[in-house]
Amino acid sequence: MRANALGYAEPGALPPTVMPSERQYRREIVFFGRSLHDRGYVAAMDGNLSVRLDENRILATPTAMCKGMMRPSDLVIVDQNGRRISGRREVSSEIAMHLLIYRLRPDVRGIVHAHPPTATGFAAAGIPLNQPLVCEVVIGLGSIPLARYGTPGTPELTEALEPLVPHYDALLMSNHGVVAYGVDLHHAYMKMETVEHFAQIALVTHLLGHQQPPGSAELEKLLVARSKYQGSKSSAALPICVTGQDDEDNHESRRSPDSTPVQVKPRRVTRHS
Repeated sequence: MRANALGYAEPGALPPTVMPSERQYRREIVFFGRSLHDRGYVAAMDGNLSVRLDENRILATPTAMCKGMMRPSDLVIVDQNGRRISGRREVSSEIAMHLLIYRLRPDVRGIVHAHPPTATGFAAAGIPLNQPLVCEVVIGLGSIPLARYGTPGTPELTEALEPLVPHYDALLMSNHGVVAYGVDLHHAYMKMETVEHFAQIALVTHLLGHQQPPGSAELEKLLVARSKYQGSKSSAALPICVTGQDDEDNHESRRSPDSTPVQVKPRRVTRHS
């Protein structure tokens, strides 16, 4: 069986039956760190990535290092309290955010924190990405809420994130950036890309002065589809607000100026691999 540069099986091949080695995890963090830098999601020494190696060890990017210039040997391993176990470089001041997510989400094994420009612009403007404007975002993420401001690297930040982490797979952090997490680092990175892509689409709707989300009946169909979607593996709840007056499946009925918000109750969806 052939594999690509990161060790992933090529399309059509059977999935691996063993967990990646620490060496491969290091290569993945370096690869996705470079991808973040190349796409302009981080600048200078911004952002951080991590992988849960086991119940007691987290492999993470160090502080004060460009994510586009890392080598596997630059990474550090910390324990559940954020103390360095191995590695020459210093631990990031934002490691507490990663530890919080791993503690609250046993299903998560990879975390990506970055500052993609459009999504971070929404975070700086105090606007969550919580409207179901794009089907793929509803299926893949559900909703991307805005956490209140907390100073990076302090308990303020983890306190702001703690109520949201169990219920969402990506968060905007006020005046800070985005954090996304998943069953592995690959999925966490893809969620980060999804957040930024959706933010760009949402920005266009703001500029056009009109947003046209689906109604609750259409959303229910998407939730059913989400439960069967192979690429989405989180079991997080999906509280989503839909603008609309009724459950009809045509957009025309939702253009009335006196339409009122309809709340779709949070639903916990179990996805299958």
